[in-house]
Amino acid sequence: MTRTSFDFDTCPERRATDSQKWQKYAGKDILPLWVADMDFQSPPAVMAAIRERAEHGVFGYARPVPSQIEAVVDMLFARYGWSVDPSWLVWLPGLVVGLNVTAQAVAEAGEEVLCLTPVYPPFMSAPKNSGRVSRPVPLVLDRAARRWEIDWEALEKAVTPKTKAFFLCNPHNPVARVFTRGELERIGEFCIRHQLTLCSDEIHADLVLESTLPHIPTGTLGEEVARRTITLLAPSKTYNVPGLGCALAIIPDAALRRRFVQTTAGIVAEVNVFGYVACEAAFRHGESWRQGVLTYLRGNRDFFIEYVAKYLPGVSIEAPIEATYLAWMNVKALGLKDPIGHFEGHGVGLSEGRFFGAEPGEYVRLNFGCPRSTLESALVRMRQGVEAR
Repeated sequence: MTRTSFDFDTCPERRATDSQKWQKYAGKDILPLWVADMDFQSPPAVMAAIRERAEHGVFGYARPVPSQIEAVVDMLFARYGWSVDPSWLVWLPGLVVGLNVTAQAVAEAGEEVLCLTPVYPPFMSAPKNSGRVSRPVPLVLDRAARRWEIDWEALEKAVTPKTKAFFLCNPHNPVARVFTRGELERIGEFCIRHQLTLCSDEIHADLVLESTLPHIPTGTLGEEVARRTITLLAPSKTYNVPGLGCALAIIPDAALRRRFVQTTAGIVAEVNVFGYVACEAAFRHGESWRQGVLTYLRGNRDFFIEYVAKYLPGVSIEAPIEATYLAWMNVKALGLKDPIGHFEGHGVGLSEGRFFGAEPGEYVRLNFGCPRSTLESALVRMRQGVEAR
């Protein structure tokens, strides 16, 4: 197993707890590898900061203190060379909230938002929730290059006079692409030319598994792109604190930021007091843990890819997993009408590909952010499912 200075092989028991991930299959012998949260304990620095805050004993309505704002700004500059003015930050109780607010802030009912599919389901549902229109543009798999690519011609054709925004997921969930500078610059030019607001979900930015593929924040591509960009990020995926409800929108343009904030009025909840504390602790003191979890995830990814190639005929990983702890698997060759139900019947819970915009029965998503022993047990069960089909 992959060893680091942190113990990712031993995790707390999550059955019979408040975990959505494990509650889904309560009372059943099914290993949950579906929703995107990891089974690892959060960094020790985060847990210590939460304990210290709990000892204060007063949990009133909260606002970020200067040190928490500075932790975000300092991290973005140290990690990405991005100089962010503190006034650009809008704190949110979750990234999905940011997608919904963006749709309402930049488009009217009946107007359109573009996105690249397959994609995290809220990219498609957020515009629809408030009467806007989601316009999915499918990514294209270059089988020779083993790479998911943007279909630029289809993207251009998808633009209409009603198109107001482009939702980007980078690193991309579920295909695990890290878009290159050239691709991002082309997206920026596309949005400028069509006068679109660019909403960039970068929640997996700190989980790039390939050191040769640096994450490039869309907001660093120049002033003209930055003026029309809303960047969404959070410590939740990287440091495994999604239940603490803390995310950020970074909006350099004052007028766009004002519209965004006005749209939140009366409908967006306050950030959890522990969310602020966890965010600061993670960004200030969680780097060694982050490097440890990246090492462990790389080991899980490599083990997973090798196992699929050896023992799961009919299941294919069509492109490298460059980032995230999520694997997009083509299971079409298995000929299963209901692959989720089939693998649940063999003790593994996966995410249904059609919710991401794929054809029914074609793809499933697997979360390998778990102890190696859990992943190995799940893959053995999947092998039994493949053999029994």
